[in-house]
Amino acid sequence: MTLIIGITVFVLAAFIGFEVITKVPPQLHTPLMSGSNAISGITIIGAIVVSGRGGGILAAVLGFLAVAFATINVVGGFLVTDRMLEMFKGRGGRGGQT
Repeated sequence: MTLIIGITVFVLAAFIGFEVITKVPPQLHTPLMSGSNAISGITIIGAIVVSGRGGGILAAVLGFLAVAFATINVVGGFLVTDRMLEMFKGRGGRGGQT
């Protein structure tokens, strides 16, 4: 029964997340990316704490993978955010003013 509840919550979260993200205007995309990068940073700290508890080889491997994937997510998110901010700069380099 708990598997069905878990799958239901996952499907509803995916649907609601998709609906919310598609309604975000382009002007708000960059601040939301920065916020999601901060959340991924928190994920890195949590993964480090969990992997360092010494719960066995499986916990260490999963903790390492969690740290690696969260780090890739943070670095990629900051690169995308930086690239998006470059698009808002004008030719004169004054932050959106041309």
